[in-house]
Amino acid sequence: MDIHLYDTRTRTKLRLDPVTPGRVGMYVCGPTVYDRAHIGNARPVVVFDTLYRLLRQAYGSDAVTYVRNITDVDDKINARAAQSGRSIGEITGETTAWYHADMDALGALRPTVEPRATAYVGAMVAMIETLIARGHAYEAEGHVLFAVASDRLYGTLARRALEDMRAGARVEVAPYKRDPMDFVLWKPSAPELPGWASPWGRGRPGWHIECSAMAYQLLGASFDIHGGGIDLAFPHHENEAAQSRCAHPEGEFARIWMHNGFLNVEGEKMSKSLGNFFTVRDLIDRGVPGRVIRFVLLSTHYRQPMDWTERKEREAEERLRRWHAEIRFHVDPSDIDGAKASPEILRALADDLNTPLAISLLDPAGARAAEPEARWLQVAHDLALLGLLDEAALAAEGASWIEPRSRLGANVEARIQEIVDSRVAAKKLKEFARADALRDRLVSAGVVVNDSREGTSWELGPAFDPSKLEELG
Repeated sequence: MDIHLYDTRTRTKLRLDPVTPGRVGMYVCGPTVYDRAHIGNARPVVVFDTLYRLLRQAYGSDAVTYVRNITDVDDKINARAAQSGRSIGEITGETTAWYHADMDALGALRPTVEPRATAYVGAMVAMIETLIARGHAYEAEGHVLFAVASDRLYGTLARRALEDMRAGARVEVAPYKRDPMDFVLWKPSAPELPGWASPWGRGRPGWHIECSAMAYQLLGASFDIHGGGIDLAFPHHENEAAQSRCAHPEGEFARIWMHNGFLNVEGEKMSKSLGNFFTVRDLIDRGVPGRVIRFVLLSTHYRQPMDWTERKEREAEERLRRWHAEIRFHVDPSDIDGAKASPEILRALADDLNTPLAISLLDPAGARAAEPEARWLQVAHDLALLGLLDEAALAAEGASWIEPRSRLGANVEARIQEIVDSRVAAKKLKEFARADALRDRLVSAGVVVNDSREGTSWELGPAFDPSKLEELG
């Protein structure tokens, strides 16, 4: 299977040609563990988990090394500890457990390796020493800084000219910097802050060096894919790339750089000041199933900005509940195998992770044709590959289940479709009062009507009552 992925650096789709034939290495920037993960934090997790699933399908589960770090040394963590009176270890341990529970709920597989920054400080110190020895870093007033001007390729990932970046600098430049763009690799620690011994005194690493050091230790000087949110492209990933190629010029660092787009809420940037900020746990506590959150996140192509809306939530839940109801009715769960995903789903994912196309190919209309058992088994295989199959939901009992359309008699289904078609015709004739009345009567019978740019569809809600269809005119 040929996989093509969009590379931020070259602004083109590149075919994935692994550094080591038959094996793939991927590094994705993980969480800074000081609080709950918000919905924007969840987007790269779901995106790169889906890519991880595709890579395992293409190369074998044992041939893919997926590294996602945990940043457990950071000024935000220090501030949270000082504010709460709790130890740093307590805070990072608790928030890491929260993170795992929330991402598990989204159907995300655990990465192959999940390194903690604090376990790799020795590797960071060694890389900094190498950079100093090669003339790419210098010590100043207890700090060690990367000399940006020493790297002729600096700015090529974000496509920014160094002179323009200098001119646009808006922060006060520390007096010990040789160049305003130089960034910190190591900084001194006060006695009350975490610190490690180093050739430059007791201190702690800067932000960027941790990912470079861990990627080198776990994946080598060259690896295949580096991922994260577009907000990390500059300065974090630019700085990672610079210090890595300068410390290890024999390698390429990452061959392909992938970045997912920003996430907005109801058309606005998510922020606490606007009151539209929420965490993954907020949604789950509100009763939104994890697979529904995942579905919404995958319904927009990963490179595009996405807008989280309550309408998308509702539509995703309705579709997933309907599909699971049909699978539960037709399929033995022990037969489901994500490794048997359909070729068209795999082709969509192999073309720069086109999850919206993959989801559109799950349209279950064909399940009402001959051999629905085989069709719904294939839908289940495909949902499993996409991480959208909820095994717990398949095993659940209760009134929350919608009625599978497959149980309807042909006359009942035809009657519903007739009413839906009448409503569509009324809308075209601008008879909006009649169209609204038909919709209300469908809803009263427990039929869920979905209008979209692609047209009008319907499904059965949990309150579907076929006897009420007789009342519809």
